[in-house]
Amino acid sequence: MNKIKDYFLLIKPSLSILVVFSSVISYLLAPKIVEFDWKMIGLLFAGGLLVTGSANAINQVTEKDTDAIMKRTRNRPVAAGRILPQEGWVFVIVTGALGLFLLGHFFNWLSAGLAAFSLFLYGFIYTPLKKVNSMAVLAGAFPGAFPCLIGWAAGDDRLTIGGWILFAMQFLWQFPHFWAIAWIAHKDYTAAGFKLLPGQAGPNKFTAVQTVVYSLLLFPVTLLPYFTGMCGYDTVKGMISVGLVILANVFMILRSFTLYRKMDVPSARKVMFGSYLYLAVVLLSFLLGKIEH
Repeated sequence: MNKIKDYFLLIKPSLSILVVFSSVISYLLAPKIVEFDWKMIGLLFAGGLLVTGSANAINQVTEKDTDAIMKRTRNRPVAAGRILPQEGWVFVIVTGALGLFLLGHFFNWLSAGLAAFSLFLYGFIYTPLKKVNSMAVLAGAFPGAFPCLIGWAAGDDRLTIGGWILFAMQFLWQFPHFWAIAWIAHKDYTAAGFKLLPGQAGPNKFTAVQTVVYSLLLFPVTLLPYFTGMCGYDTVKGMISVGLVILANVFMILRSFTLYRKMDVPSARKVMFGSYLYLAVVLLSFLLGKIEH
């Protein structure tokens, strides 16, 4: 039973569920999806969870030594020795292959191909780059935003403007989100040799300014669905949807600005947790706008 629990922990369940959530919402926002088919939603969720879990397992197997150094990760299954690296790689192959099969067989091979490319970028480009240069955050933002394209492709059988808007939003969102995490865990990351903050001197004004800038950039991008016809704004629900998106952006900008003003870990923590709330509110607001539209 403990072994099963450890295999479950390999997928980083809380992170994976957030990633798959954005993929499912993107799928539902696709023009060809006119009603909720819970069977297909469940299959997309399962396929996405398996592929994301495979990527996260690669991360844990290849970083077992650095995970063992850091306080917040030293109890992970591979780092703690409860799962052997060979077992981890078997898990990677099985979950990755099964997830890609579900996406390709029940949706289309475009979505499966995007998922495979995202898996490769996360596991074999972003993960090793973290010890080389802070540009790793930029590299990681691509596979981090791919779930939106995967969901859109699964629902629309092609990549059109709506999918790219969602991709752009989640791409930009990751910078304030991840820099807040890196700010909080700076000592751990430094001890492990990770270079993840944009400023060479660690958490500083430059990092805080970058967090504010990317939060500001999110504002116009999250309004694009209403101006491209993806979501409506000319009805009561549509107006509520726009209002929620505007409020979410103001909330995110204020939290980032507070980090710039206070320059402390509690403020970074508020940015991190606030970013989770922000993403959920914005994506669900888009869905509300589409339903009425």
